Amino acid sequence: MKKNLFLKIFFSYLVIISISFFVLDLLIKDEIKKVLTSKIEAELRAYVDLIDLRPPQEVLDQLTRISLVSNSRVTLLDNLGRVTADSEKDSKDLDNHLYRPEIQESRIKGYGKSVRFSNTLNVDMLYVAAPIKKNNEITGYIRLARPLHDVNDFIEKVYQSIFVTIIILAIISLLTALFISYRLAAPIRLMEKITRKLRQGLPTSSIVLRTSDETKRLAENINYLVDELKNQIKLANEEKSKLMTAITSINEGVLILNNEEKIEFVSPTMANILSQEYDNVYGKTLLEALRNLELLDLYNKFKQYKETATGEITLGGTDTIIMKVSISSFHGSDETDKAMIVFHDVTRLKKLEMIRTDFIANVTHEIRTPLTAIIGYLETIKSGNVKKSEDINKFVGIMFNQAERLNRLVEDLMTISKIELGEINFKYEDIMIPEVLDGAISLMEKKAAEKRIKIINDLPGKIVSISGDKDRLMQIFVNLLDNAVKFNQDDGTVTINATEEKAGLIINIIDTGAGIPKEEIQRLGERFYRVDKTRSRDLGGTGLGLSIVKHLMIAHGGRMDIKSAMGQGTTVSLYFPYSQG
Repeated sequence: MKKNLFLKIFFSYLVIISISFFVLDLLIKDEIKKVLTSKIEAELRAYVDLIDLRPPQEVLDQLTRISLVSNSRVTLLDNLGRVTADSEKDSKDLDNHLYRPEIQESRIKGYGKSVRFSNTLNVDMLYVAAPIKKNNEITGYIRLARPLHDVNDFIEKVYQSIFVTIIILAIISLLTALFISYRLAAPIRLMEKITRKLRQGLPTSSIVLRTSDETKRLAENINYLVDELKNQIKLANEEKSKLMTAITSINEGVLILNNEEKIEFVSPTMANILSQEYDNVYGKTLLEALRNLELLDLYNKFKQYKETATGEITLGGTDTIIMKVSISSFHGSDETDKAMIVFHDVTRLKKLEMIRTDFIANVTHEIRTPLTAIIGYLETIKSGNVKKSEDINKFVGIMFNQAERLNRLVEDLMTISKIELGEINFKYEDIMIPEVLDGAISLMEKKAAEKRIKIINDLPGKIVSISGDKDRLMQIFVNLLDNAVKFNQDDGTVTINATEEKAGLIINIIDTGAGIPKEEIQRLGERFYRVDKTRSRDLGGTGLGLSIVKHLMIAHGGRMDIKSAMGQGTTVSLYFPYSQG
């Protein structure tokens, strides 16, 4: 812009100067020619008047002398226009001049002149003529002619001088125009530089001009607008910062759709949710980005009724996420209507609700089943219908087993509750895992023998000790070995091995059972959750064993992982951190 403006001003001056000198050249050249021609005309007219005072014969005799003195061609004509004498040509070779313009004008006005090209001399000529009278009768004409090449030569010399002068003046004018153009463009250049920095977001200073014309007032206006713009940008950045802080700090995910229904903003929380299952969603429509018909139906409902729409959708493939969605409109900074979609992850709440529902149903069932059996047998004995002592002892034995089952259930529930509430006092000490496992294996050998299951202890002879509560570790291993035997097939195996890593020790308990469906694994560890509910109850389990193991591992700073596939058995891995110090 700076260069263009300067060139515009400079070339404007250049055009004006060029046109001015061109017009001046034309006017001067024509004026000089006019003045010189008038001077020659006056001189020739004076000579004509002098010649006209002489007798015709004397003029005829001294025709050559008169031509030399007047520096012109002298021609004498009779009253009919015939040439009687000529200072340069033989009169016999000349045609009749009566109708020449200068002759006709002199006949009418008493004096005539004409400028024209002479075919005789092949040059522009100035002709001046006057009639010769005797007794007021025209007896002939005197005509003087002078070529104008002298005028043209003089004009060329003058023009050359003028041209040199014009060139010098043009150079001076152009230099002056260059300086003035630069000075005129300088304030605009400065203002353009300041506004360009402002546009690029660079720090700028106020525009200071030493002029007192419109550019100074323009600079003051720009300074005012720049200050106002800076304040507005500052406020906008503060508001944007507050908004972004609010959006990034909340747990809800946020998507913003522009007026073309394409995603133009994704909050960090939402980006983290989408990164696990979806590619980059910027610039895509909802259907292209999330491929979710439930969300699309909710968005179409929002568009149809032009009011906030809420609902629940499920996202993801393998690991589904349940989202509560709210779609509302807002007015963007570019004066267009946009849509804001807020996602609230309610997966945990839904799972907790499902767990709570299952827990209530399971605990009710687990308590009611033994109680029903106990009450049934007691009513039978009370009715007196059972007379034999053998039958009474049998019924009492069954009731005792159900009462023990009920007691185990209560004890397991109390154990989990105490662990969660921190009411169990753990006695941490350096524990050698092989010693604890040997004790757990000895407790499970009889039960394993009943199903001809072989327990293989592949632990290395020397393992780094861990920090833990010996009794609780025994409870962990007994529960896991009990499950490995209980849900194993006859003649199967249970293998125990260990892996030492930099961070801790991993104990693996591997069985050759039927395996667990993949979709069920993530729910193992929930209270009362059973893969095969009927078979588990028949085997006498409370459904709380893995839940207790999970909580005890967390209390020891470790974790429990389960890997399984149908028909390939199950591997339970226990991660124990090494004792510190």
